[in-house]
Amino acid sequence: MCSDFISWSNPSLCSSPLHSGGPDVTQTLFSAGRLKMAPSHVLRCCQRGLSWIPVIFINLVVCWSYYAYVMELCIYTIPNPEEQVIYLVVFHLCFIMFMWSYWKTIVSRPTNPSKEFCLPKAEKEQYEKEEVAEVQQEILKKVSKGLPIYTRTGGGAIRYCDRCQVIKPDRCHHCSTCDQCVLKMDHHCPWVNNCVGFSNYKFFVLFLGYSMIYCLFIAATVLQYFIKFWTNQLPDTHAKFHVLFLFFVATMFFISILSLFTYHLWLVAKNRTTIEAFRAPVFRNGPDKHGFTLGFKKNVKEVFGDQKRYWLLPIYTSLGDGHTFPTRLVNIDPEQLIGDQPNSKGALDGESMSNSHNHLLDNSAADGKQHTDGGATVTVTVENES
Repeated sequence: MCSDFISWSNPSLCSSPLHSGGPDVTQTLFSAGRLKMAPSHVLRCCQRGLSWIPVIFINLVVCWSYYAYVMELCIYTIPNPEEQVIYLVVFHLCFIMFMWSYWKTIVSRPTNPSKEFCLPKAEKEQYEKEEVAEVQQEILKKVSKGLPIYTRTGGGAIRYCDRCQVIKPDRCHHCSTCDQCVLKMDHHCPWVNNCVGFSNYKFFVLFLGYSMIYCLFIAATVLQYFIKFWTNQLPDTHAKFHVLFLFFVATMFFISILSLFTYHLWLVAKNRTTIEAFRAPVFRNGPDKHGFTLGFKKNVKEVFGDQKRYWLLPIYTSLGDGHTFPTRLVNIDPEQLIGDQPNSKGALDGESMSNSHNHLLDNSAADGKQHTDGGATVTVTVENES
């Protein structure tokens, strides 16, 4: 059967490899395998190319809007020089901030889990050989004991990515489009052809905000000339089409972006991702949609940083490392108390903890109250949620 396959794939193989000193059989089979893999490789390249179409479309629309506003409106339509200068200055400020935040969102690579979340070689081989799910979980529990991990699957198991072969840190998810695990993944956005997560969520929110301001400014300043062209108060010129269409496009994009921007401001205020808004994170004690909520001010600082002068600039200022996140203390786990002491990153502002800032703040704890669980005593100072 093997010789029949070889003869079909290359008629000269049966006589040449072993009898006439021709090419090696394994080399030929390898070449045939590469030919079979070629279509899938071409398909992936086509998919990557097609994924840039939304980005190209947005940039073409923005380039046209720039030309229509600067040339057709300000230069050819507006007669007042002072009005021209004011419009052009404000427009370019909005344009720069919009494009800056947009491209920062695009080019910021998604951050992946660090090497400490990968299984050691021995445990990895043992995990791959093992077929019983319960035994695999015991292996994962053993490895994750020293890791700052507090979320679980819906069934209470350790979150492990078979594709990336890493134990998932809290709020980390696998993106099927990017084919990688992304820290604090929010969603995959086709309009930026990138995953929105820990590395670029601030840029994404700013992109939505500045794009909304950009569209609003264009619509507001074009409105009077839109009315004049529509009512034939201005002569029909080549600028008429651009001005009319510019108003419609700016208004349409403003309305569509407004709802999305408002939604993400709500997520920032609640310290949630889009995934967590649809499916509450599961801790050892069960699902808790407020698990990462720290109060309005601290929630905002988690994304924008603790220096307000940088909040409106597309500069990376988010707090943390993407692997560990401060959480509210629902119930202290004695098993985690022992293993997590070395991983403590320090207490939150206004909160004092002797174990780790990644534990959940107990809703029933009062300022300075001693909380005992499993023989471990922790002093917790709770700041009321704003």
